[in-house]
Amino acid sequence: MSFHTEPPYIHGQAARTAILLCNLGTPDAPTASALRRYLGEFLSDQRVVEIPKPIWWLILHGIILRTRPAKSAAKYASIWTPDGSPLAVWTAKQATLLRGWLGEAGSNVLVRHAMRYGNPSIASQLDALKAEGATRILILPLYPQYSATTTASVFDAVYRWAARTRNVPELRFVNHYHDDPGYIDALARSVQTHWKHNGPPDKLVMSFHGVPERTLQLGDPYHCESHKTARLLAERLGLHKDDWQLTFQSRFGKAKWLQPYTEPTLIEMGKAGVGRVDVICPGFTGDCLETLEEISQEAREAFLHAGGKEFHYIPCLNDSPDWITALSHIAQQHLGGWPVQVEDSIALAGARAHAVAGGAPR
Repeated sequence: MSFHTEPPYIHGQAARTAILLCNLGTPDAPTASALRRYLGEFLSDQRVVEIPKPIWWLILHGIILRTRPAKSAAKYASIWTPDGSPLAVWTAKQATLLRGWLGEAGSNVLVRHAMRYGNPSIASQLDALKAEGATRILILPLYPQYSATTTASVFDAVYRWAARTRNVPELRFVNHYHDDPGYIDALARSVQTHWKHNGPPDKLVMSFHGVPERTLQLGDPYHCESHKTARLLAERLGLHKDDWQLTFQSRFGKAKWLQPYTEPTLIEMGKAGVGRVDVICPGFTGDCLETLEEISQEAREAFLHAGGKEFHYIPCLNDSPDWITALSHIAQQHLGGWPVQVEDSIALAGARAHAVAGGAPR
């Protein structure tokens, strides 16, 4: 195996601490060709699809990548912004704001963002952080609830990069923060702000991304962590049991996934005479295809067509100050013990320069 050439080392350069925010990913454009590349990478990940590779390769390349890209491209086109994919826009903004929040707190920390699938890739951003002098990197996935299909896949990408790196930096990983008080408060305040302007609904639906039910049976904690997030949010809002409902969305294929399913549940509510529902997606920290198209468009239409009168989608946390503050606190907790202060970096640089000159650090 050949290892990547290391960036030039500058004697006396301060060792830097860095954070890499990681999200799922997005195509580069709302076109069939861009979706084919993106879906090819995404659906080739065995963390995402646990089917024997030879069989899945035939299904993926023989059927799915021949038919799905054009349909998905149309969906992406319906939510695309002048600045690009909403998920890319929000993830980049969160990284910028996180660095600002940490800087105001006195932390001299590098912050970049990466996508597990698509651009910018995890490997390219880790290379960039090393080139900027990072010797300690915190990997912070933007998935509050741990799942092998998402969180562990991010870690896989980091491990693969490390396996090809000669001088591997210190690495730390954030597994989850599904019950973090700041995260729960940020969710609650977003709901309360919406209700302040629009009044409360008949039912609040908390829709999480789905995963195959088999993953729960095999020990994946995602189902339990989603339920805990929902319960804590309901408690924080002071809701009674009949005021809210947890559901799972984005089912793919014919296998049984975690239930209850979001759209069928909304249809049942519409038929049962529920006048207004508000839907929030706590597992998504930034708006994306699954929230803006699947929920705000498709689920809305399904509920209203079934007899519902009013449908409100409550946006993701995106760049809300409450969320960025919570994210900064989560980062600071996991940076514990690593030098992050400006003066610490200067001291390290001085010590290193002194040692190079032949002395001993004082």
